[in-house]
Amino acid sequence: MEILYPRCAGLDVHKDSVVARVRCVSAPAVDETRSFATTTAALVELQEWLSTYAVTHVAMEATGVYWKPVWHLLEEHFELVLANAQHIRNVPGRKTDVNDAAWIADLLAHGLIRSSFVPPAPIQELRDLTRTRKQLVREISQHTLRIQKTLEDANLKLSSVLSNVIGASGRAILSALIAGETDPERLADLAQGTARHKRTALIAALHGRITPHHRRLLRLHLDLIAALEAALAELDRDVGKLLAPIRTSARLLTTMPGVSELTAQVVLAEIGAYMTRFPTPAHLLSWATMCPRNDESAGKRRSTRTRKGSPWLKTALVTAAWAAVRAKNTYLQAQFLRLRARRGAKKAILAVAASMLTAIWHMLKNGVEYRDLGADHFSRRDRSKAILRLMRRLNDLGCDVQLTPQAA
Repeated sequence: MEILYPRCAGLDVHKDSVVARVRCVSAPAVDETRSFATTTAALVELQEWLSTYAVTHVAMEATGVYWKPVWHLLEEHFELVLANAQHIRNVPGRKTDVNDAAWIADLLAHGLIRSSFVPPAPIQELRDLTRTRKQLVREISQHTLRIQKTLEDANLKLSSVLSNVIGASGRAILSALIAGETDPERLADLAQGTARHKRTALIAALHGRITPHHRRLLRLHLDLIAALEAALAELDRDVGKLLAPIRTSARLLTTMPGVSELTAQVVLAEIGAYMTRFPTPAHLLSWATMCPRNDESAGKRRSTRTRKGSPWLKTALVTAAWAAVRAKNTYLQAQFLRLRARRGAKKAILAVAASMLTAIWHMLKNGVEYRDLGADHFSRRDRSKAILRLMRRLNDLGCDVQLTPQAA
């Protein structure tokens, strides 16, 4: 087999150690293995050791977050390749750190490793912030549920009357409860906005048995929610700064139905603003694991389930797809209704999300806004096929159909 990279190295990365294997077939030939710690000084020593052998390409596995510091330190000196661990599994029964490093080096030398997508540093930072934002929102929701649990324990049915117990009315009532107020009528008078029309229901819901223990828990969770919301506001400001150079791309994505400003930020953080890494939309769909898997044996398709991948992008797109299919007289709604009748809602919504990702590729590639194909796209695409399908449907319902062409 042809050797593409005659001077390369493979790294088996762990939390506290890195096993490096240098594989050089051109003169002077070298085949040496060494182990290094993962401290900064040790990684600098690794970089110098690789440079002494004039190594040009280095490959490593994507193991947790342990590959990142190694990558950041070596990327200025070598051509790096990040490999998916599932794609380069070694022969069973021969697995050691030294053998893994040698296996990675051999695969790299022959060009048999498909490099994973590693976005530029600004996009990596934006990705970290958007993912952290989702985690903070999730933690706020968890503390809100704990507040509801505490209220239920005190037999205060506030969540049965207010849709959001930490909204303006809910917080005012919770603050009064923590301060020691127990009169339901005075608590109901604190309602704001449309909640004031529910005064009678609030009075009935606020009859309960609240103890100092309940007040202590309510204060604890409210303080934590306030701290998380402050962190969320600061994080949003940081996201805005990182998004400034690619704000035009974010604006383009928001022209698509279902894509909010937040969804656009998540999409750009996950795939970047430039589609040079993905030659075609099919490459992007495959990377995002939003297309059917290839699982065929003896000419039979065994499974078409999508592969497991990063949940961040897929979750954002599926959420956006559910919002998009609610927009009337659009291509996305027509696609969803057409597929739901045959394949079910789950597969239909995933197909809509894949169509949205395909459109996103074209929008970012060409710098254009979203242009809807129209709800009648499928009928216009193949009018005769639509006629035959409707005739079969009517025949199934017991109708005898005779076609009469319209006069021109």
